[in-house]
Amino acid sequence: QVRLVESGGGLVQAGGSLRLSCAASGRTLSRSVMGWFRQSPGREREFVAAISWSGNIYYVDSVKGRFTLSRDNAKGTIYLQMTNMEPEDTAVYYCAAHRVPGGSYYDTDTDSFGFWGQGTQVTVSS
Repeated sequence: QVRLVESGGGLVQAGGSLRLSCAASGRTLSRSVMGWFRQSPGREREFVAAISWSGNIYYVDSVKGRFTLSRDNAKGTIYLQMTNMEPEDTAVYYCAAHRVPGGSYYDTDTDSFGFWGQGTQVTVSS
């Protein structure tokens, strides 16, 4: 059983910053790709970024240069540092872990990720 718990969401003004955390418990995910997705009302859940166990990272183009993903394998935690935020970043952010240990960090489809957190709301005001 895997449990992912997100924290750090909230309200921020455009241009501001937030840091999201996702703590994993249960089966070890130290070898699994982990990442973040987001979903805004009326839209499908979309990929944001993913990181391999060794630290290779893939970002969606819209967040490159603004968001930084990192992980601490010893703590079983990943972090998403979001800077220069835009109203378009407003969404519920979900932490996810890949279905397959050692899976590709280039996978961006939700079906590749078998474990999900409950989500945390991020709102960016203009």
